[in-house]
Amino acid sequence: MKDGFIKVAAAVPELKVADCAFNADKTIELAKKTAGTGAVITVFPELGITGYTCQDLFFHDTLIKAAERETARVAAATSDLGTLIFIGVPFRRSGKIYNVAAALWRGRLLGLVPKSLIPNYGEFYEIRQFRSAKDVTETVSYAGQTCPFGTKLLFCHDHLDELTVAAEICEDVWGQMPPSVSHCAAGATVIVNLSASNELIGKAEYRRSLISQNSAHNICGYIYTSAGSGESTTDLVFAGHSMICENGAMLAEKKPFSGEEMLTADIDVKKLTFERSKNNVFRCGDDAGYTKISFGDELTETHLERTFARRPFVPENDGIRGNRCGLILDMQSVALAKRLKHTGAKTAVVGISGGLDSTLALIVAVRAMEKLGRPASDVLTVTMPCFGTGKRTRSNAEDLSLLLGTDFRCVNIAAAAEQHLHDIGHTLDNYDVTYENAQARERTQVLMDIANQTGGIVIGTGDLSEVARGWSTYNGDHMSMYGVNCTVPKTLVRYVVRHYADNCGNEKLAAVLCDILDTPVSPELVPSKPGEINQRTEDILGTYELHDFFLYYMIRAGYSPEKLYRIAKLSFAGTYDDEYIKKTLRLFCRRFFAQQFKRSCIPDGVKVGTVALSPRGDWRMSSDTSAAEWLAQLD
Repeated sequence: MKDGFIKVAAAVPELKVADCAFNADKTIELAKKTAGTGAVITVFPELGITGYTCQDLFFHDTLIKAAERETARVAAATSDLGTLIFIGVPFRRSGKIYNVAAALWRGRLLGLVPKSLIPNYGEFYEIRQFRSAKDVTETVSYAGQTCPFGTKLLFCHDHLDELTVAAEICEDVWGQMPPSVSHCAAGATVIVNLSASNELIGKAEYRRSLISQNSAHNICGYIYTSAGSGESTTDLVFAGHSMICENGAMLAEKKPFSGEEMLTADIDVKKLTFERSKNNVFRCGDDAGYTKISFGDELTETHLERTFARRPFVPENDGIRGNRCGLILDMQSVALAKRLKHTGAKTAVVGISGGLDSTLALIVAVRAMEKLGRPASDVLTVTMPCFGTGKRTRSNAEDLSLLLGTDFRCVNIAAAAEQHLHDIGHTLDNYDVTYENAQARERTQVLMDIANQTGGIVIGTGDLSEVARGWSTYNGDHMSMYGVNCTVPKTLVRYVVRHYADNCGNEKLAAVLCDILDTPVSPELVPSKPGEINQRTEDILGTYELHDFFLYYMIRAGYSPEKLYRIAKLSFAGTYDDEYIKKTLRLFCRRFFAQQFKRSCIPDGVKVGTVALSPRGDWRMSSDTSAAEWLAQLD
């Protein structure tokens, strides 16, 4: 359970209706298997010790007492297992029968949670046998032990503050106000649901959506276990459809009728509490009337079966990725169109280098003019070759600008940059940061002045990856009048440009775009031999793939450097060695903290995804914040 990851299990054992001894045997057998995987929580189906389809046999002492006897046996047989077990049993009290989830931990009966909503419609007649419990917790005797009985029970881990478990049963989650809403408001981070949901055409899809949305609505982990094919088929059939969700994401699913007995996944409870802490409208701390019951062993290393997307900003599915890229282009161009219209700008001025970022900004500017009913020639593209500009990028910049129908200009800044360096006493053979930044600032000055000449605004080209690392020249390419790429990370920029190339309907334009995509990312600020590139950004800072990975999980999930390093080693095993990952992560952390001053005064720009670093929106941070605590985790 290191780093807040907990392994959980949904278990659907073989079952015989009304044969409690057989069902208990199978429950014990499967509980040992789930505990062997390291599962901290194991959830069995509704009324799994008796079978859900016992019907009027629930009135009979023989079945009720057999269920109690076998619950005691399950508790004793699992006393050496470090997994919190939920089993479904009928419980009789004061002449009433309740459908309950019994929570077992190392032989102890921790509590009995009764079903709140008793269905009596369609194919369900549970109200014939079962009653709904009052919102009052009582102490009861069952299976040779005493324990709390009530709907408001929270099972709190002794050594992991972020892990609090609550239970609901089947129909509870289908109701208008599921008990899980109150449970999560009271502090529960994981909800378990013992269910016996029969299968119908289309029901699995609805059930999947229901569980996913419940976990998203409550920002919780959700373990849903449903009765399997061992139940009676007199009138219904049960498919064992089980799911494990986390804040709307389906971590694992046992398909209906798959026959699988066990489903496991890793829930990140620290991530859930991080998400809750950021959400000021999430109701929390409302635990009045709840009884808290402790459980849990000392924390141990978790063997993670969970995977983490190597490119979390980029959907793996081709169709989803294409739709996302198209939507990003729409959001960028609509946002820019609004700014152009509001300012009355006659032109949109774009510095075009032949690289990916300026290419995307140019495409957006042309589309914005289209949305305004204006010609592409109102986009003024400026290429500004200097000491390190390559023939390939220069040619691509010009070809791209002309094929898109823009007003293209070439302003060679070499003489101006050389004069400036001479004026400040800087030699031309000293390729340091001053040498590089002088060129970047000269380019920005040219763009700003041309914008003034033409009554336009300068369109920023910097992407989210550059914003995060401060990979820009202050008062140089750092500055513009509207940044269209500021929330699009480098790993995604490539796919957005590719999407446009595939759908532009112009073979020549597509060919130029493809060559731009194939060109290594470089600032081209240092002279190089013909056909060579001296500066490759990824050689200097590390691969964008890693940097974007760190950025996403740090900002979106709140992961610490130690946790980032752990999941990066798992995700990139065989691609990058551990030392390179750590080195890149240290560089990311240093630059992210040190370069906040640039983010504190970045231009306006449209938010297109869930991660953004605007000081006016998603990310507030002092420019003088120390990275010491973060770097110390990587020593």
